[in-house]
Amino acid sequence: MFDHLKSLPADPILGLLATYRADDNPNKIDLGVGVYKDEAGHTPVLQAVKEAETRLLRGEETKAYIGPAGTPGFNSAMQELVLGAGHPALVGNRVRSAQTPGGCGALRVLAEFSDRAKAGATIWVSDPTWANHVPLLGNAGLEIKSYPYYDRATSSLQFDAMVETLKQVGEGDLVLFHACCHNPCGADLTREQWKVLAEMAQKQGFTPFIDMAYQGFGDSLEADAYGLRLMAESVPEMLVAASCSKNFGLYRERVGLAMVIYSDAAAADRGQSQLLNVVRGNYSMPPNHGGAIVESILTDAGLRANWEAELTEMRERINSLRSGVVESLRDAGAAGDFSFIEKQKGMFSFLGITPEQVHKLQQDYSIYMVDSSRISIAGLSQSNMAYFCKSVAEVLDAG
Repeated sequence: MFDHLKSLPADPILGLLATYRADDNPNKIDLGVGVYKDEAGHTPVLQAVKEAETRLLRGEETKAYIGPAGTPGFNSAMQELVLGAGHPALVGNRVRSAQTPGGCGALRVLAEFSDRAKAGATIWVSDPTWANHVPLLGNAGLEIKSYPYYDRATSSLQFDAMVETLKQVGEGDLVLFHACCHNPCGADLTREQWKVLAEMAQKQGFTPFIDMAYQGFGDSLEADAYGLRLMAESVPEMLVAASCSKNFGLYRERVGLAMVIYSDAAAADRGQSQLLNVVRGNYSMPPNHGGAIVESILTDAGLRANWEAELTEMRERINSLRSGVVESLRDAGAAGDFSFIEKQKGMFSFLGITPEQVHKLQQDYSIYMVDSSRISIAGLSQSNMAYFCKSVAEVLDAG
């Protein structure tokens, strides 16, 4: 039955990670994998998470299923984190959600849910977008088209071209937006640009589908949700996939939220029955452990304050690294203007070098990044910054 199956190429990032791990160069740097790292290169467990986990293990009395939707406490707390307490959609009882296995689970559940509402619906994604958006959405049956977003030549957002393309999107189509900290380019929409897009969605009738994987990693928990909340105030229906992997550091626990905003409460009840049916036919029930940690943190004032302080520390470190790499590249005499890195947000930026230069950095200097030159800023540190920037300068000088 399986003899005819052909081997597929390894995922670029996972394949890169395997090569990095096999490299014995003590100066090697991994800028491919998208996880937060501290100055020592470790991905730590947050103290707030450790305390919440300790309480959970001490007080847990059952391992019974929690149901396809997850726990009401988790869903309610996450809805308020994403939308903000008192948001009109919440007040109007128009929001329903389900706890999912990570942001990926949320994306896939919402894609299958959308395909039920309109079989083979078209979803527009930014060019570029996170590579896994394509299989997660496309394998669920949605047709994928793209809109211009990032100009690699100028290392900037091409908003006018984006708007012109989205003018052709109408009712029955979905448009995927990154809420903040765009992956892979780091170039985010301004508040004025969000207002333009919200007006377009309202006027043209397309359905916004917002992926929020990095709330709190850009400017703040509140500021990073501005565009999403504005859009949710402007349209009758919207989809949101949220992830707890980055801002809670719960990568391997796989904690996410699939959230749908409906036109009214009656539509929300009907839609939730369909959403949960999608879940039931997919993975049946979400895991509990990570979601229980998040629920505990968000509903306990002390734990939440500690978590927000740790999140602020992570965000400020990333922003400091952005400033540091721009300065260090300048000091190393690297050809070109890299000031755009400091202006961007979140974990990622394109370095803006060629695939050949990317390969040379890997072969000659043991510096690993994907061919697009997307780098994970958190993979840098004060200890490897000078080596990285000097290496980039030498590769650029060599042509």
